Amino acid sequence: MQPMVTLNNGVEMPVLGVGTWQLAEGVAELVVSEALAVGYRAVDTAAAYGNERGVGRAVRSSGLARSEVFLTTKLVDREGYRHTVESCHASLDRLGVEFLDLYLVHWPFDAVSGETWRALQDLYADGLVRAIGVSNYSAARLDRLIRDAEVVPAVNQIELHPRLTQIDLRKYCAAQGIAVESWSPLMQGGELLDHPVIRSVAEAAGRTAAQVILRWHVQHGLIVIPRSTNPGRLRENAALFDFELSAAQLRVLDGLEENRRASPLADPETYVFSDETYQTLQAMND
Repeated sequence: MQPMVTLNNGVEMPVLGVGTWQLAEGVAELVVSEALAVGYRAVDTAAAYGNERGVGRAVRSSGLARSEVFLTTKLVDREGYRHTVESCHASLDRLGVEFLDLYLVHWPFDAVSGETWRALQDLYADGLVRAIGVSNYSAARLDRLIRDAEVVPAVNQIELHPRLTQIDLRKYCAAQGIAVESWSPLMQGGELLDHPVIRSVAEAAGRTAAQVILRWHVQHGLIVIPRSTNPGRLRENAALFDFELSAAQLRVLDGLEENRRASPLADPETYVFSDETYQTLQAMND
């Protein structure tokens, strides 16, 4: 049994899930099926990924009760209340489920954030979603949102890894009772997995570099959603709960902070969706 995080509304969420970013529909179905078979109990997708149908098929064919799988999806919305409600129903239809465990605003669009959040609150009140939250929100944006909200976001999903530790934002979220979920927790592999400091810690711990990084997330109280299409790595990424990093090892990994993202396009404070990009995202599930 893997540990759970209790969200601010009492809903329990597994600390480990499988991510599906950049996975085509058929690949996502295979990956999620394998992940659920080896013990994952949380799945993260998004309307913008274009793979909700595949994810839904995997969940429904897993043999697990719907209540055993914590299912998250997200919407990209800059149109407000009505579009948010319609997007939620469309995601439910594509996934083939009656409710979502967590529904997130995928990207902050300040002009409609209040309307969008009001829609999420109504979807939550209606029981279509068990918890609501945001993704890629700064402390300033969260502060503005919470000021007029009836429901405080349960989760803020942000890019987070040893090169981008987001300490100040994590402290703000903790003070507000908002759980932090790490996307790109391995910094998309490569650099971090080959880093000599991480390799040294991994050797001392008798673990792989990926396991050490993911364990760093877990011991910092973060929810983590690594992605892999390799069955062996899926199993490896799940083997996090039978060892611990020492306080000294955590400090060494903390010291890798450089405020550096995997891609500059992933910075929500500077990246702006063009009309063409937004329309492409909206059309991916037609």
